[in-house]
Amino acid sequence: MEPLPATLWIAACAHRLQQRWHTVDPLELEDVARELWRDARLRAMSPAEAAADWLRPITAPRNGTGTATTSRLKATPV
Repeated sequence: MEPLPATLWIAACAHRLQQRWHTVDPLELEDVARELWRDARLRAMSPAEAAADWLRPITAPRNGTGTATTSRLKATPV
């Protein structure tokens, strides 16, 4: 499968992010998606997979202590 052109990947990723964040300005989500595309690991994924991976720290179930159960939490500048 041939990779999507950057503009399509970013648009698809921004759309997926908007499904999670209905109230965020779509242009801001496009900026976030552009930042995700710049990450080679995320760019190798489909836009939906990349968005889900990036969202995982905020969508992961809590372990009762107020922290996500994943140990892979990392700050991503927006």
